[in-house]
Amino acid sequence: MESTLVVRMLAALAQETRLAVFRQLVEAGPAGRAAGELATALDCAPATLSFHLKELVHAGLIAGRQEGRFVIYAANFAAMNGLLGYLTDNCCQASPADGCGC
Repeated sequence: MESTLVVRMLAALAQETRLAVFRQLVEAGPAGRAAGELATALDCAPATLSFHLKELVHAGLIAGRQEGRFVIYAANFAAMNGLLGYLTDNCCQASPADGCGC
């Protein structure tokens, strides 16, 4: 994973509403949730939510799909796991005897 993508992902998650949206979508699993459901669950205005969803899509952390008249958003689990892998890839290499548990 390229560091520019990692920075974009971390920047997207470094905002309270976007982090809450992403956590809601991770909890929902691959089925995802409709934008309206997210707005209700997070008590967020639709226009505000739309802005935050756009940022998460741009970072590659979520994707939207049209189902009838609804847009369903779901977490991109491959991207999430790639980010976690990037962050922990070299964990404890400087002092492997300490056994951090990674």
